[in-house]
Amino acid sequence: MEISDKIFQEKKNTPNINPLSKVRAIASQQSNQRKYIFKCREKELEIGTRTYIMGVLNLTPDSFYDGGKYTSLDKALKRAEEMIHEGADIIDIGGESTRPGSLSISLEEECERVIPAINKINKSFDTIISIDTTKSGVAYEALKEGASIVNDISGLKFDEKIADVAKEYDAALVLTHTSSYPQDMQKHTNYDSLVDDILNALRDSVNTAIEKGIDNRSILIDPGFGFGKTSEQNLILLKNLSRFCELGMPVLIGTSNKSFIGKTLNAEINERTEGTAATVAIGILKGASIVRVHDINYMKKVSTMVDAVININ
Repeated sequence: MEISDKIFQEKKNTPNINPLSKVRAIASQQSNQRKYIFKCREKELEIGTRTYIMGVLNLTPDSFYDGGKYTSLDKALKRAEEMIHEGADIIDIGGESTRPGSLSISLEEECERVIPAINKINKSFDTIISIDTTKSGVAYEALKEGASIVNDISGLKFDEKIADVAKEYDAALVLTHTSSYPQDMQKHTNYDSLVDDILNALRDSVNTAIEKGIDNRSILIDPGFGFGKTSEQNLILLKNLSRFCELGMPVLIGTSNKSFIGKTLNAEINERTEGTAATVAIGILKGASIVRVHDINYMKKVSTMVDAVININ
């Protein structure tokens, strides 16, 4: 099944209207309640009613923001509980750093880091768990233990079998754009047309997922802030985020504390909260349905305020 190029072109040529109206117009076709029902296994989210928060839980020693903080099972469980209390709708658990320059680890090591935590969190809390991985073997083990979403930064480019595993468990996919593997992604920042190239790459990822049998109501797309993009390119992506609504899938963004914010504000890693808040607010106004963040409490307030403005009659 292909996303129609004709429809894509027609949408591209439509008048410049509120991007949230585009998203909700697409969403309204999905149910009698005029809400887009995003499906991830037995759980559902009503896209278009409010912004959903995906909280980041890195069980790694070397992630750029919180590496080493939650490597023990007790600390991971406590942080998950805190995030749920602060308003996280989804907990995204990762066992391999994907920061620019990072090296891959083995499937066995990645599983050792994430699977016990997924098992424990799934048994302890009623929440949606996402596994942040590019390996189908890790995705399989995570879904077996109760994860509902596979967050693949490669958009099925590194391991297409992730879609097969997700299909087996009726799980959802986050399809993200990256230009290359983390170890050399920042050497691949040349694009013929930044937004068009990334949009077309994501269309290919969506088509691959659908061909593998994934329900189109179980796909999120992410333009991949920080993955093979310069600081300036990240700003351009954010400014043009509404273009990604043309694919008809809910848009997820992950700008939290990333280096382009630091460069723009001349801010160290622990000084990027306000910059992150600005990108979250702009992203929601430009059509993002889900924001992936580290500081749930703060960004929940930001998203609630933006949603209130969007939804006021």
